[in-house]
Amino acid sequence: MPVFTQTLTIGRSDPGERMDSYLRQFFPGVSRKALVRLIREGHILVNGEQVKPRHFPKAGEVIEITWPEAREPVADPEDIPLNVLHEDSDLIVLNKEPGIVVHPGNGHEEHTLVNALLHHCEGELSGVGGVARPGIVHRLDKDTSGCMVVAKNDFTHLGLAKQFADRSMEKIYLALLCGDSVPPSGNIRAAIARHPSHRKRMAVREGEHGRAAHTSYRVLQRYQGATLVEAHLHTGRTHQIRVHFQYIGFPLVGDATYGKRQNNRLKDLTGYVAPRQMLHAHSIAFNHPRSGIELTFRAELPKDFEEALEALKPPPSETRQE
Repeated sequence: MPVFTQTLTIGRSDPGERMDSYLRQFFPGVSRKALVRLIREGHILVNGEQVKPRHFPKAGEVIEITWPEAREPVADPEDIPLNVLHEDSDLIVLNKEPGIVVHPGNGHEEHTLVNALLHHCEGELSGVGGVARPGIVHRLDKDTSGCMVVAKNDFTHLGLAKQFADRSMEKIYLALLCGDSVPPSGNIRAAIARHPSHRKRMAVREGEHGRAAHTSYRVLQRYQGATLVEAHLHTGRTHQIRVHFQYIGFPLVGDATYGKRQNNRLKDLTGYVAPRQMLHAHSIAFNHPRSGIELTFRAELPKDFEEALEALKPPPSETRQE
């Protein structure tokens, strides 16, 4: 039996993209593979009719999503320590450690955040997306640390997902960039899509392929060959911060995917090699779906990020703050 049904109406300004990709912006914690399965099984209809995953939504169309009864998870509970910032009967907020994958997948069938959550929450996690109790509303890359919110029930999951979709959830990151000449502040507005030849990478791509993306930032501190910035995500595209700062010429310290050349230059200058991309989800703010109370959480920097700042610290006479 279905659990519940939702409807979405396509707006005039929505970009042209496949149905499965389009729906990801509303349900960032649900994989594209799961959405494709739901479309093919007839759980997602357009104007009351079944469509294919490659259907391109048009303005005025009504999408009806009937979430099915969740299947039992493939992942097994594992007793993995979690850094819990807040927990109540509806949700849990974590400071995710770097190096842990959020959700099981190819090459990462165990030791993931989901495995840890299944053990910690003892089954009290939402089932949106068709798999019982994953609870994942949004994701962070394996090597990105910081704030994540996880839903314990479907009511909370959908309430949080709505705040992600309408961009009322505030997400602020700390990013250490290659280069010490980053402008003091700025707005990066550049559409992002899958890289045309490297399918595991994203890239700035204007035109019909790209999805609008907006990142604003301000410089906090300049270091030897690097700059610490506070970045505000106004949209939630895959690899958005990493791609946007590469686009303006200042990729993240430690990002071998999007900034290999600049990181080699940093190594030559300072001798420092980062263990990962230096990106940390510093804070998250949202309204609690049940109480409506505005909540804000902040996550302390992990040890490796602190070590990067220490390693790149310039002599006292050269320290500059913005």
